[in-house]
Amino acid sequence: MKRNWILLLAILIVAPHSVLHAQNTLDRISTVARKDGKGFVIRYHLDASLDSFIINQPSADLIQMGIYHSELDTANLKLPPEMPSFRDIELYKIPNGFGVDIHLGEEVYLEGTAYLDANGKDLLLGLKNSNKFRLNLIADRNDPIDWVQLSTPANALETDGSNIEYVYSKNKQRFDVVVLDAGHGEWEPGSIGHKGYKEKDITLAITKKLGKYIEENLPDVKVIYTRDSDKYLTLEERGQFANKVEGDLFISIHCNSFPQNKRVRGTEVYFLGSGKSQTAFDVMMRENSVVKFEDPNARVEIPEEELLIYELANSGYQATSQQLAVMIEDQFKNRAQRKSRGVKQAGFQVLYQASMPAVLVETGFISNPSELRFLTSDYGQSIIASAIYRAVRDYKVDYERSEAPAITSRSNKKE
Repeated sequence: MKRNWILLLAILIVAPHSVLHAQNTLDRISTVARKDGKGFVIRYHLDASLDSFIINQPSADLIQMGIYHSELDTANLKLPPEMPSFRDIELYKIPNGFGVDIHLGEEVYLEGTAYLDANGKDLLLGLKNSNKFRLNLIADRNDPIDWVQLSTPANALETDGSNIEYVYSKNKQRFDVVVLDAGHGEWEPGSIGHKGYKEKDITLAITKKLGKYIEENLPDVKVIYTRDSDKYLTLEERGQFANKVEGDLFISIHCNSFPQNKRVRGTEVYFLGSGKSQTAFDVMMRENSVVKFEDPNARVEIPEEELLIYELANSGYQATSQQLAVMIEDQFKNRAQRKSRGVKQAGFQVLYQASMPAVLVETGFISNPSELRFLTSDYGQSIIASAIYRAVRDYKVDYERSEAPAITSRSNKKE
């Protein structure tokens, strides 16, 4: 099928009394295949930071992006050369930016993730090979954005030049959504402790207590659970769900296990990155191993190259994830009086998918009879949950004191 690049631009709409910031130029969109052959990267070449951006995938063959900057100049925009994987790209002028529709070719199945380049200016759209079944599941949760309907007619200059999507994106600079993930679930019990206690049940109980503490003490923060019952989501779905609900933090709760030595005990908190120890690697491999049940051909370990790319492109996330991890571990050690095994890095699949500060918490070893008793008791679960809550509370205070939030996939502009 012949592919066409289509540029659809309406009249530039500017409110007569609006305050504008410096012009930003989008002069080129380029496309390059990934070195591993597993997809593509689309780069929007910009000379300044965007206000914000969003991504939406409402069907297996359509990826939509909202690119927001009230003074975005595309007069000399150059589109990429013809590539068989893409049928066309359509750009729509909307208030405060552009809507982009990327139409994929027939039998081309790609899943999109958007992030800022390390230079803080260029916008990157990572397109990873997927399958029709998975993309249809994602599409079922997303409605298409009608860019034409969002475009403001020429006789409507009395408005403030805003639109719902843009305002919502800007408002997400506020800290108001925490996504809590109880590890494992349903047919996948996680680790099995003494007398058959299952990790999935302990993590769900602690997660619900944590959510209750946040709701009671931080009323302006919404708590969203990846699961609040005995159900299972894939590791990718958990992080992607957190992205969809525009989370400001993602916290995945787990229990550790080391049956070879039942005396091993203590808490650990992980953030995403290259593992620096054998212990971290072992924990990562155990937590990631479930992907083999989801897809026998899937990889358990995230390649070092991809982790390094992540670290470069998401330095803001990584720094704040480490900050939160340190806060949680400090609460475990100094307030909850739990043995601390430290803050560590590892390549967890569940964290890799979350485009926000994210940590994985190992609350203790259910292979240790003493820790198992603690973690299955109402008292012990409350102690663990309240320690994590206090760290979230302190993180929120620090976040709101800062002049501007760390770079996220939604915005890097000061209010």
